[in-house]
Amino acid sequence: MAKLTQEEILSYLEEATILELNDLVSAIEEKFGVVAAAAVAAPAAAAEEAAGPSEVTVTLTNVGGTKVAVIKAVREITGLGLVDAKKLVDGVPAAIKENVSPEEAESIKEKLVAAGATVEIK
Repeated sequence: MAKLTQEEILSYLEEATILELNDLVSAIEEKFGVVAAAAVAAPAAAAEEAAGPSEVTVTLTNVGGTKVAVIKAVREITGLGLVDAKKLVDGVPAAIKENVSPEEAESIKEKLVAAGATVEIK
């Protein structure tokens, strides 16, 4: 039997039907005692997800009963002026800071919660 080139094999695989490919895989498994399995990238993705995101957004979801304290906290966190901080607080839900580290986000959350607000980190 003549040796097939890699190009000939790839050409056959491109033109083969799903049934033909399935039969080929079964024959290879039987002939060589192996099992075909899809490559899985889930462990790497799962590890990254378990580690958590590297950047998050802090969103003010509820001002609570102490709006003035929340405005002051937003001014301190963002560096905005009084009018801009009030607009931000009045526009709840509003992103207070985006693309910050999870550690910084927790610090921001603590300040806002202490002022009486409800905060979400995503």
